[in-house]
Amino acid sequence: MNHALPTRRRALALAGAVGLGSMALASCGDPSRQMTSADASSSAPLTLSLANSLDPQHVTSKALAAFATEVEERSEGRLRISMFDSGQLGSEPQVLGQLRQGIVDMTRVGSPGLAAWNPGYHTFGLPYVFDSEEHYYAALDSDAMQRFFTSNEDAGLLGLTYFTSGARSFYTANTPVRTPEDAAGLKIRIQDMRTQVRMMSALGASPIVMAFGDIYTALQTGLIDGAESNETALDQSGHGEVAKCFSLTEHTRIPDLLTIGTPAWERLDEQDRTTLREAAQAATENHKKDWATSIEESYSAAAEMGVEFIEDIDQEAFREATREVVDEFGADFPEVADVLAIIDQARG
Repeated sequence: MNHALPTRRRALALAGAVGLGSMALASCGDPSRQMTSADASSSAPLTLSLANSLDPQHVTSKALAAFATEVEERSEGRLRISMFDSGQLGSEPQVLGQLRQGIVDMTRVGSPGLAAWNPGYHTFGLPYVFDSEEHYYAALDSDAMQRFFTSNEDAGLLGLTYFTSGARSFYTANTPVRTPEDAAGLKIRIQDMRTQVRMMSALGASPIVMAFGDIYTALQTGLIDGAESNETALDQSGHGEVAKCFSLTEHTRIPDLLTIGTPAWERLDEQDRTTLREAAQAATENHKKDWATSIEESYSAAAEMGVEFIEDIDQEAFREATREVVDEFGADFPEVADVLAIIDQARG
């Protein structure tokens, strides 16, 4: 039996509790939510919910499913994880609130979304703070960064591990973006992040915040000139049908964070906390390889769709044009300055 998949009844129970915003109702509807891991057994397991806004076929969703399987196996069936993919329990900001209340136990979230509870997470939305993929992994795998991820327990949430979401670049209907001047005046869809608004402003582009699901039509109708994401958007979301220029600016590398709420963490004894940490770290290592394969597949599929990949990018010019954004956030938030120092140390 695949315990990582939610039953319809449990999904409806949790969704109803979320809609009412009531931890008490969630607990009454599901007695296991009052259980601690010390009470759990293979015949009466402690089941933790994991909310994820991505499609279940996404490479990161598959990593989360593997994490759930690993937790069940390592705990000999005492701990189980129910997956709620495709935003079943709400948007990422909504789920983070539910996490802190104990309505939802765990979630995968784009790391800048945690900045409301720790401004240091703004760092991951800043442009060109990582020199390369190698530098990115060295920084995120460092002991100092791991301590940062676990430093927010008092705020009601705690990071278990990260998952890469690749380098983000600009893609447009038909306009190559090789220099900052090429971006000036373009209407670019962005995520609802303060860092991205400032980055677009520094480049002279017009930031347009909209849902990811609206990008295809907005590109098709000319409401926007382009968007920014990794290569998987081209084939897995079909954007390569309406966006024919993908400029490898690689301006940000934004990790996802697997986060557990403090209420759920407090229900686990130390041995089971170790089980979750080790299973999460194993999932991250496997995901690195799977992500690289996914990007290669998307690149090939997009090329067959007629997408042109623009590689002669003046990244140093982009770095200089957006340096003021990094300096501004470092000056405004001491926590950002601290994370930037960890990233700098990883340069060796």
